[in-house]
Amino acid sequence: MELLKPAIFLVLAAIVVSLGVALYQLATDRGDSNKMVRSLTVRVALSVLLFMLLMVAWRMGLIRPHGLVP
Repeated sequence: MELLKPAIFLVLAAIVVSLGVALYQLATDRGDSNKMVRSLTVRVALSVLLFMLLMVAWRMGLIRPHGLVP
């Protein structure tokens, strides 16, 4: 459980960085859109990885969902 929170944070940070790199590539478009596509592909892969990590942690009982009932 101690390593789960930092792992989630690192994956979220990597997703944001990848999105920022794609935005930079879009803004400075020098005719090479392959870098932007690669960055967005990395972002999607990291998002899927994060989803799978959360589902495995939930299945193993490391995290528990809770309702927002007042």
